Amino acid sequence: MGGEKILVVDDEASVRGAVSQVLREDGHQVSAVASGEEALAVFGKEPYPLVVSDIRLGSMDGLELLKEIKRIHSDTEVVIMTGHASMDNAITAMRAGAYDYLVKPFEDLQLISNAASRAFEKIRLRAENRQLMETLKKQNDDLEHINQFLRDQASRDGLTGLYNHRYFQEAVQNELARSDRHNHPCSLIFMDVDFFKQYNDTHGHMAGDRLLHTLGKILTERLRSCAMVARYGGEEFVILLPETPKEGALVVAEKIRRRIEEHPFPGRDTQPDGKVTVSLGVVTFPQDGSNRVTLMQRADQALYRAKQDGRNRVCTGVE
Repeated sequence: MGGEKILVVDDEASVRGAVSQVLREDGHQVSAVASGEEALAVFGKEPYPLVVSDIRLGSMDGLELLKEIKRIHSDTEVVIMTGHASMDNAITAMRAGAYDYLVKPFEDLQLISNAASRAFEKIRLRAENRQLMETLKKQNDDLEHINQFLRDQASRDGLTGLYNHRYFQEAVQNELARSDRHNHPCSLIFMDVDFFKQYNDTHGHMAGDRLLHTLGKILTERLRSCAMVARYGGEEFVILLPETPKEGALVVAEKIRRRIEEHPFPGRDTQPDGKVTVSLGVVTFPQDGSNRVTLMQRADQALYRAKQDGRNRVCTGVE
């Protein structure tokens, strides 16, 4: 494939000239510059599909240039040139998004041609895939609806990795049926982060997300394997404890409450009492409800009472 535009960046004129010549002989349109700053000035006016850059460029190194290029135009592919002594940098560059690397001195000029050809093949395939997707969307109005449905069906919450609301509802239904068959109790714990809005408003939503992610890890680490933890929505979590009577569930809930109260969450000093806390509501099947809807309503009421009674506490369902 010939005629594509390539930007070559190297502060050594001999290397710059040799690489540019090889690529021009392959039929490419090549621009060559001697520094990262020059490269960005040229690239900013017109993004190139491929940039071939040395890793060492003086005041702006190739890694910085790579990151800036990816920030300006993420589809641009970057091939890094490095000496044998800088192989660690080449690996770092690959992790940062470089497509390939070439080691100087070049064993064979054909390696330069091959790297460019592979990069343009990737660019071509990506463009074809995008075109195919656009065509499919135009041909099938229902595609997005189907994809949305499939995404909704997924069982995991994206932020915490816990089970999601939909999956949990089905799991509770199945567990209640099993408990009923075997005449066993099972318990539910509803848990809500106290003053979560205040934490979000003070530290930002990203910090709030990190807090919820950490909570998810704490919950899964502290519970036995048969317990199921789900993110019920927002800052609310729910825990299903199979074959667990009320007394056992209360012990679990209190351990969770204390563990979270003691955890050194970043920014917790701005929260009331200088710590992140949770309120918990505990209910047990069948004494607090003989079906899923009743049981979950009672759990919600127990959680509400824990909030009303001053937060950072465990309340049970009305017996």
